[in-house]
Amino acid sequence: MDSKKQNNLELDTPIQFVKGVGPARAKASAELGIHTLYDMLEYFPRDYNFMPSPVKIDQLKPNRVATVIGLVEQTDFNRFGRPPIFKAAIADDTGICQLIWFHGAYVQKMLEPGKTIMVSGKPAVYKNRLQFTNPKFIVIESPADDPDPDVLAGAVYPASAKLSSRQIKNIIHKNIDKFPDLIKEYYDRDFLKKNELIDRAKAFKWIHDPKDDRQLAQAKRRLKHDELFLMQLGIALRRYKHRHFSPATPFKCTDAVDSRIRKRFPFLLTEDQNNVINQIVEDLAKPVPANRLLQGDVGSGKTVVALYAALLAVANKTQAAIMAPTEILANQHFISIERYLKNSKVKRTLITGGITGKKRTELLKQISSGQIDIVVGTIALVQEDIEFKNLGLVVIDEQHKFGVHQRAKLRKDHCPHCLVMTATPIPRTLTMTAFGDLDVSTIKNPPPGRGKVVTRWVQPHDRDAAYDFIRQRLKAKKQAYFVYPRIDAESDEKQTDLKAAIQEHKVLSRKIFPEFRVALLHGQMNSEKKNETMRQFRSKKIDILVSTIVIEVGLDVPNATIMVIENANNFGLAQLHQLRGRIGRGQSNSYCLLFADTENEAAISRLEIMTRSNDGFEISEHDLKLRGPGELFSARQHGLPDLKLANIIDDFELLNLARINAFELVKNDPTLSKPQHKNIRSTLIKKFGDKIGLADIA
Repeated sequence: MDSKKQNNLELDTPIQFVKGVGPARAKASAELGIHTLYDMLEYFPRDYNFMPSPVKIDQLKPNRVATVIGLVEQTDFNRFGRPPIFKAAIADDTGICQLIWFHGAYVQKMLEPGKTIMVSGKPAVYKNRLQFTNPKFIVIESPADDPDPDVLAGAVYPASAKLSSRQIKNIIHKNIDKFPDLIKEYYDRDFLKKNELIDRAKAFKWIHDPKDDRQLAQAKRRLKHDELFLMQLGIALRRYKHRHFSPATPFKCTDAVDSRIRKRFPFLLTEDQNNVINQIVEDLAKPVPANRLLQGDVGSGKTVVALYAALLAVANKTQAAIMAPTEILANQHFISIERYLKNSKVKRTLITGGITGKKRTELLKQISSGQIDIVVGTIALVQEDIEFKNLGLVVIDEQHKFGVHQRAKLRKDHCPHCLVMTATPIPRTLTMTAFGDLDVSTIKNPPPGRGKVVTRWVQPHDRDAAYDFIRQRLKAKKQAYFVYPRIDAESDEKQTDLKAAIQEHKVLSRKIFPEFRVALLHGQMNSEKKNETMRQFRSKKIDILVSTIVIEVGLDVPNATIMVIENANNFGLAQLHQLRGRIGRGQSNSYCLLFADTENEAAISRLEIMTRSNDGFEISEHDLKLRGPGELFSARQHGLPDLKLANIIDDFELLNLARINAFELVKNDPTLSKPQHKNIRSTLIKKFGDKIGLADIA
């Protein structure tokens, strides 16, 4: 290796030229995502083993942390236990002790008789014998391995067959003394002291080589703060750019305009709706683009609020676009708008992918010339051939179903106001991160006069009774949804335990409910057939609609008061709540029946909260805790840097602190051009690229 390159290391030095690596290990490192020295710095340990010096087995004391080295003499795994248990017995020249791991399937693959291991934990007396429960352990691969805890313990890294955790650790330790010279500090001493943060260079050293839990906690706090701070800084800068460099048409809302719009609705708006409308009107009156998230539980009346905003845009001589994730939802929005705007002079149209040829050409001509005021559509609205004459407002429904680039495309060269709607209430942590550049409005209470929704978990032995109950409701002229997790069992042989809509439609219509009209709806049907089926269901010519999650959002049939969700244990919590939102839209009580046979703890937790709560906000928080932020929060989709250490749930207080610090910095130095912010600026550009337009601001 070139010693000159080694002596002049930079953070962007290719990993091959870092001490202890070389060409072969560089290739193995690349497979782990480590390409530069900085990548290795941020390749954080997945665990730590702080182990005291080993003692003999006969020296162990109950309830005192200790380390022993022994030979695995026997193992046993009871996979059918509740929970499954893995047991092992180890021995040295002074005695034998028992080890036990709950949910220990992963241990079974690592331990087998004949292996030597170092074990650390707090033994306890069980049946007159000392036993370690869920201890940490390290396999000593060969007699040449040094059993010194300082060598074997410490950081444990995510590894591969080509590059072990110990090899990664050795490489980092060979270069760790160079860290202080390479890592630039972001903050001054006063800031560090005020926020109880250690130096950035020290944090990197301690996260890879902590002497104890105290050092590790301090290192994690500093580096987590930096991750969250950079994320919030990106959000703050994006918001600043949006508000200061993107002029929009301000909308006036006079008493006459307000009165004219409200006359379109055959009911009084709720207090929540009025409050939200006031917030939106205030936004739209400004010459900077509104960027607001409107969240409200299913059936809370968001569509009416969106139409109010669209009509205000039209009253101010601009056009409005309303975009939905599916054709069914776009159709539903259009039907609602048609109902409210009957005999109105406001011109409106529906654009979907199914509209082609001369009809499409004529519609596009009318949109580009400004003859059409409100355009409702799917993702087809972002296609290149659609041009608006004067787009003043964009309403995006269920925006999490669109990628950030698709949403940006809709705006093209315009700077319209933007109203984003979601029926999946967003937990606070996500409104501060994924939706952090949006102002948030919430409709908490549904319109008055709605019936209750009762949810029950139906297990196999209660299924016949549930069918009898449904039959009675259908005889009373109510309608029902039956929802299945997949379309066709014959085309999907992998999920043999899941019921499918096509096959179950035949069972329901021929065997279980032959006296009722049962129809089928799924995503593979053509648009014309789907729309006709929904029209018949709305007009009560169909009693039971058998479907997949294509009905998840947007359908509004007040007479449908029953929903059966088959294999409900296979649906996510947010999805179950969205599906349930299709009922309870009329004055009668509604019933959601969750058909499920499961022993999975997470699935049982989802089913239990569904039967306990109808509050979408409570459910969304529970969902976030169950699934973790990884599944719900795609940083990349939102143009934000990935989080490697921080967790937006567990580190909420730190997230809050980082947000305050980031927004304060942008307030004082919106271009990050002051000399003391040079290091933050360069890191931010490296992490975000041009996604936040920092170069434009400067």
